[in-house]
Amino acid sequence: MTSPMYTHSVPVFKQMLTALKTILAQASEHAAAKSIEPDALLQARLAPDMFPLLKQVQIAADFSRGISARLAGVEVPTFEGKEKSFADLDALLVQTLAFLDSVNAAQFEGKESSEIILRAGTPKEKKLSGQAYLTSYGLPQFFFHVTTAYDILRHNGLPIGKRDFMGAY
Repeated sequence: MTSPMYTHSVPVFKQMLTALKTILAQASEHAAAKSIEPDALLQARLAPDMFPLLKQVQIAADFSRGISARLAGVEVPTFEGKEKSFADLDALLVQTLAFLDSVNAAQFEGKESSEIILRAGTPKEKKLSGQAYLTSYGLPQFFFHVTTAYDILRHNGLPIGKRDFMGAY
């Protein structure tokens, strides 16, 4: 039997990040076809106090890696966060998808009750069970950033829809 913790995380992350990777490729092609400076899209935001597209993608990738690593009981892979182009974001997503492929369902067995500590040793430290970490914190965070990246591109004229957001399932 496959762990529900695995089933409700890694395959979901892979589906959504693969769809985001496709959308970003479309955005790069759209920018070139319409003579739009790529930074106009990469630095676009929905509101002045929100992160730009570039950072939304980085954070979505970070959450997928962090959640999967913590639940699998492996070290969280880190990246420098120095992406500046569509090609850089594509490479980040390729690396993230490769990491997601490296964890397996067996590593997630019994993790529902494991203790996950966020911001350890800080005044904002929070302890959650594995189940609460995934369902109440991790997945909502991940989907917020993926959705915001999609919304930024849609708002800026990329002709995408729900099918693009969902990807292959």
